[in-house]
Amino acid sequence: MKTTTVNRREWLKKGMLTAAGVMAAPYLSHGAFSSRPITIDAEGNIPYTPFFKEYLPYNVTNSVDLAAKLNANENPYGPSPMAVEALQKVAYKGNRYAWQELFDLMDKIAKYEGLESKNIIMGPGSSDILEKTAMVFFKDGGNVVSADPSYMSLIKVAQATGGTWKAIPLKDDWSHDLDAMEKAIDADTKLVYICNPNNPTGTITDSKKLMDFCSRVSEKVPVFVDEAYLGFLEDGHKVHSMAPLVKEGKNVIVARTFSKIHGMAGLRVGYGLATPETLARIEKITRGGMGISFTSIFAALASMDDIEFQKKSRDLNTASRKYVFEALKEMGHKPVESYTSFMIFPIEMEGKAFLEKMTAEKVGVRAFEFMDKTWCRVSMGTMDEMKLFTAALDKVLV
Repeated sequence: MKTTTVNRREWLKKGMLTAAGVMAAPYLSHGAFSSRPITIDAEGNIPYTPFFKEYLPYNVTNSVDLAAKLNANENPYGPSPMAVEALQKVAYKGNRYAWQELFDLMDKIAKYEGLESKNIIMGPGSSDILEKTAMVFFKDGGNVVSADPSYMSLIKVAQATGGTWKAIPLKDDWSHDLDAMEKAIDADTKLVYICNPNNPTGTITDSKKLMDFCSRVSEKVPVFVDEAYLGFLEDGHKVHSMAPLVKEGKNVIVARTFSKIHGMAGLRVGYGLATPETLARIEKITRGGMGISFTSIFAALASMDDIEFQKKSRDLNTASRKYVFEALKEMGHKPVESYTSFMIFPIEMEGKAFLEKMTAEKVGVRAFEFMDKTWCRVSMGTMDEMKLFTAALDKVLV
């Protein structure tokens, strides 16, 4: 299929940041590589592989305010009141760099994770950790083994840096095909990347199988496990995390973020866990903590203590997810069971037309094509927002 490259800035100027751009903006940037050209196919969509692409909405000339912004997996309930209060109290210190304050946050994270501060790297969101890792690991080429479909941040930066992607399709039960991924590793493999729970599918791979895989495979090649959505599982941190492998000294990297369960997407705080040797490689090219504002550090410190808010976010997210799952089934759709703050389901409509119609109803969602189907991915908002979504869907998919 014919493809073209478009300069981001010029393309955005031509109108994407109007009504349609509200939906497009969250995924038109890849952090450190946000200035590089976008690859667009003949239909004006973003192809990731021959079997996985993302639909972009039609260019719309008039600005539209979304009544339900459900396209970026944002937590509608945060930041926590404790985080907001802490940020407000130190706002007047926004003229200062954070030094000791950042170390305080790292110490607190280390205690929470059962690790040492030397195992922690900070960044403005977990995507920053993913991207910086890709820059370091693939500056001399090599390949990354990962699921298809999966979260593209690390993969796109690896490709932009000079690496290639070995895309391994998910299994029929939507879990990672760990056997196929292990078989795909060769002499040129620099990293195995696993997003668990996975984005954009919302599905999870069995923690015991994944723990065994990471433990064994990390003896051959580093394994990066992206756990951005683990906080939405009641027992996520204790049962499903691969962080204990870092404590064992395994060559495993784990990424977490304050953007999801903590509701701090706009405050930009994330971190990675790894061996000191691995972190030393990454820190040769970046001081990730310098990207975090003084005020955001205090918000993160306070948010970690607000267990009540995290439980509220988890419970409300679960309620919205259950409502949407049942509503979609009643409407005749076949949603995939989700363990995150979003859900996918196949639709019988061309992706661009679907996005245009949903935007006209003032509801923002995303659309993908993979496994020979077109899929809608909808983020979990408040219950009122989810009712707006199902009402709009009932009008659009008639």
